Amino acid sequence: MLSLQDSVSLISGVGPKRVTALASLGIQTVEDLLTYYPTRYDNFEIRSLATAGDQEKLTLKGTVMSEPVIARFGYKKNRLSFRVLVDQDVVMVTFFNQPYLKDKIELGKDLAVYGKWDAIHARLTGMKLIAMDSGELAAIYPANKQIKANTIKKFIATAFKQYQHVIATLLPPALITAYSLLPRAQMIKEMHFPSDEHTAKLARRSAAYEEFFLFQLRIQALKRENQAEDGLSILYHNDELKTFIGSLDYELTGAQKKVVNEICRDLRRPIQMNRLLQGDVGSGKTIVAAIAMYATITAGYQTALMVPTEILAAQHADNFARLFEGLPVSIALLTGSMTTKQHTQLLKQIKQGGVNLIIGTHALIQDSVEYANLGLIVTDEQHRFGVNQRQKLREKGEHPDVLAMTATPIPRTLAITAYGEMDVSIIGEMPQGRQPIETKWLRSNQTGVALEFVLKQLQQGSQIYVVTPLIEQSESLDVRNAEELYEKLKQYFEPEFKVGLLHGRLSNDEKEQTMQLFKDNQIQLLVSTTVIEVGVDVANATVMMVYDADRFGLAQLHQLRGRVGRGHKQGYCLLIADPKNQVGIQRMQTMVETTDGFVVAQRDLELRGAGDVLGQKQSGLPDFRVGDPVGDLKMLQTAQSDAADLLATENWDTQTDNLPLVQYLQRHQLQTHFD
Repeated sequence: MLSLQDSVSLISGVGPKRVTALASLGIQTVEDLLTYYPTRYDNFEIRSLATAGDQEKLTLKGTVMSEPVIARFGYKKNRLSFRVLVDQDVVMVTFFNQPYLKDKIELGKDLAVYGKWDAIHARLTGMKLIAMDSGELAAIYPANKQIKANTIKKFIATAFKQYQHVIATLLPPALITAYSLLPRAQMIKEMHFPSDEHTAKLARRSAAYEEFFLFQLRIQALKRENQAEDGLSILYHNDELKTFIGSLDYELTGAQKKVVNEICRDLRRPIQMNRLLQGDVGSGKTIVAAIAMYATITAGYQTALMVPTEILAAQHADNFARLFEGLPVSIALLTGSMTTKQHTQLLKQIKQGGVNLIIGTHALIQDSVEYANLGLIVTDEQHRFGVNQRQKLREKGEHPDVLAMTATPIPRTLAITAYGEMDVSIIGEMPQGRQPIETKWLRSNQTGVALEFVLKQLQQGSQIYVVTPLIEQSESLDVRNAEELYEKLKQYFEPEFKVGLLHGRLSNDEKEQTMQLFKDNQIQLLVSTTVIEVGVDVANATVMMVYDADRFGLAQLHQLRGRVGRGHKQGYCLLIADPKNQVGIQRMQTMVETTDGFVVAQRDLELRGAGDVLGQKQSGLPDFRVGDPVGDLKMLQTAQSDAADLLATENWDTQTDNLPLVQYLQRHQLQTHFD
């Protein structure tokens, strides 16, 4: 019996080599092949010159008026030219490096050519000869060196012919009707072989909604499964917590209080918390996490804070030691650079419950680390974790609550897709007295002005970060590098001010030592790559100077900017950049115009796309083939709501109409409780 889960090797014409080639594109099953949708369509409908726009791709039909001539130039380069009478106009047609077409072009015969129209010179740069009876939209597929797009298209046609009768519609009939969508078999046919432009658009809308709905259904089901599990009911001591909050040197903002209440409510509930805490740089996420961790400790549980770097782990350990001084909080620092003896002793203490606040890198969730009674795991800057990685984290210990923090503001668009299985809390305001960073964009010929400003800041007792993209010389990129810049700035500022160097190729000890010298103000100006991007806190630093700023993403620049102005002094961000295109200019303008991280993140999303913003492989974002989570945001939100509604419907998974959907979920190895 035929099944869409059959291997593509069962498709006529697909041998072992083709199986390997298709696998390189992620195509292993018949369903993979049938849903390998085209990225665009070329319209081969014949047009008149009256409607042709300059530089537009189109198809012209006419009579050949001159013999085709081949001119050769350079190594293996040639040009095939001939004239065509289109209506009453003579058009010169040129094909590059396709001399074999000469035999298909006959004087006095009619033919159709697809190409790019040059209206000024009345010339068509040909791309392909089109069959005279063709009025079709031609699907264009992403391919690679192992397999051509036309071969993929041929296999899709064969597979559809063989399997069209076993293509079940996955979406519930009520949704198909409500949104006027195509049944799945028809949708797949029209995606690959559209009847006309209108039907192609309808098929694409149907495929985009199906893609969003199936993804959201998996995410929502995962969320329901997690909430169905027994978690810890952390009954913290409210009086002790209030006393701790009251002892702080400042009052929490309204947003911080709201988020603390959301987290504390989750701690008490007997289900496993899975919450994402979003907040801009400097909005006060760390103290919120500290309150949650202290609450957990008052209930007799251990808590762990996981951070991406050892520098940040050490900083947190120092800060929390001061914050919890005099309280029954025992802090341990667990990192990869510990000696074997230290590591073994600490693991023993953790297992026996001798420490109740463990701070470290990803070493915290390794199998060798056993906790006495882990109640809460907090992760800092773990926004690059995907769904599966976050799920693994939740399985540590006896279902501990999980609070993930990120200072990279994530637009609503991405929160729905990347974090659909999490509850989201947002700190949307800054603490009182926190001054916005002043940001200036300067061209490279204005670097002298920037250095003069930096000198004045140094003379006033402040410290400076200088960031550059590369460590050493690169022939492919005309950018300054940290080592060269370090030498130049030493000549400029020393001996009056000490210049330091920090980059990713230093050992952990060297990094820690350099960072500590900067914290202690024994280094006044620190030249660095982006190893200082995340979380490092030096209150006396007032200027972030970024060379070749157009080489960084907006979110990265915003993170860097957040490293300064963390004390009582005004902070400044100087961006040195000569962007080569309009997108680069827009990015620099965005940084100057706003310090709101959510605005920056949304702009970054619009300019770069979802995968680039979070890092496609680690983002948790699916590789949507049709839907655009930015452009199709309303559809994405609708799909999320529809998926949640379906899962909340009693016995939805036993209804006959939904069986194909249930089987789809089972095929994708989602073992969940639907009740």
